[in-house]
Amino acid sequence: MSDHVRGPVGPFEPPYYAVVFSSVRTAGDHDYAATAARMDELVADVPGFLGTDSAGTPGGLGITVSYFRDEEAVAAWRSNVEHRAAQRRGRADWYETYVLHVAKVERSHGFERH
Repeated sequence: MSDHVRGPVGPFEPPYYAVVFSSVRTAGDHDYAATAARMDELVADVPGFLGTDSAGTPGGLGITVSYFRDEEAVAAWRSNVEHRAAQRRGRADWYETYVLHVAKVERSHGFERH
């Protein structure tokens, strides 16, 4: 993918949860960037939030992976009032299509060239 937005983060000590949001955007911004920045601020305050990796292509495909320590943290983010409003706005204005996956990560490792 191109246009890496932020990250990478981790690896984290398993187990933890990965929430994978893959989407294809509609044309135009429609306040998307401002709302995305606000969501970044909000999710950072969720107890158990670990970080986010995000990437996108010029054609509008985006993949964001958010990492959470446990299911309670995932549920807290899912039920956040502003996040719920952004979800509704996403279906109305920002996304042609999206898929959400929630996975429990049992193993994790990484590599970094120094």
